[in-house]
Amino acid sequence: MTDAPHLRTSATLLGRLRHQPTDQVAWGEFVDRYGPEIYGWCRRWNLQDADAKDVTQAVMAALCSKMKTFTYDRNLSFRGWLRTLTHHTWSDLVTRRRPTALGGDRGGEGDSGWLESIEARDDLLVRLDEQFDRELLEEASFRVRLRVEPHTWEAFRLTAIEGLAGAVVAEQLGMKVATVFKAKSKVQRMLREEIGQLEGTDPAGTE
Repeated sequence: MTDAPHLRTSATLLGRLRHQPTDQVAWGEFVDRYGPEIYGWCRRWNLQDADAKDVTQAVMAALCSKMKTFTYDRNLSFRGWLRTLTHHTWSDLVTRRRPTALGGDRGGEGDSGWLESIEARDDLLVRLDEQFDRELLEEASFRVRLRVEPHTWEAFRLTAIEGLAGAVVAEQLGMKVATVFKAKSKVQRMLREEIGQLEGTDPAGTE
């Protein structure tokens, strides 16, 4: 990524949408990132492809609508905001779809049978949580990489992400093995700190 921090309107994609609900680029990115997670949730509960796409569109539309109007509780963390938002979306979807029956649902029940289960709700929360975690890590990595020397980041990447041995990385980068592990530890600590800050960010706020 090449954009500088001062050009980023908020800490995360969801924050950008909360702060600028007319940002069509951000909405497109939201659909690309979170849509597959919702589709996977539908398939996990045995909906056929066409029905899974139908429910995915319904959940995405409900989330988009909620995100534009949902009042943010400043006592909640960003993650808490997302989970509360998702819970309200799921509840609304259940209410709207109770009369509907889509083929291929779990246990042969109507669409609302699997959708209303606590297990289905919790599964949706977990999937969106996991996508949010990936988003947080991506944003934190972007920030930390700007703050450390290139060789420090490379030492972290090769050991922590690529899984190479410290001695191998040290030889590749022309560093001492102890320095490689020091760099890895430093970046990991900085990532934890950034993620902690991002999780507490007001989704309506700016950097």
